[in-house]
Amino acid sequence: MAGALHPRNLAGADTVTILEQLKRDEGRRTRPYQDSNGIWTVGYGHNLTVGALSEAAISQILADDLLAADTACRTLPVFSGLSPARQGVLLNMVFNLGLAGFRTFERFYAALESADYEQAARDMLDSDWASQVGARATRLALQMRTDAWV
Repeated sequence: MAGALHPRNLAGADTVTILEQLKRDEGRRTRPYQDSNGIWTVGYGHNLTVGALSEAAISQILADDLLAADTACRTLPVFSGLSPARQGVLLNMVFNLGLAGFRTFERFYAALESADYEQAARDMLDSDWASQVGARATRLALQMRTDAWV
């Protein structure tokens, strides 16, 4: 958006005008795609194969992804009854696994429904996910068990 840029001219061009031109000419894509030259691109013609993402872009992507995980977690009936630290465990897991992947943790979810957080922590660690993410699973299981941020 025009407001996101500093209100100065870029290379002598009017910022608002050049942004509108680029939006018109590049087109907006919310998902990566290969352009006519086979280059992976996203957004308004952003080349994903050249250069690095800025810290601001990385932080915005993280914030957007966390918001998506939060929205997904709020569809889980048990979520609103959990403490903030335990909600954090679910947010972290849904961020990592997606809601569909999280839903495969049936025993874990049943333990949450019965407020058996010790069993929920054991179920977290007794999973393929735990062997894949290692220390992350150990930390989150401790957070689930103790109800304290780790």
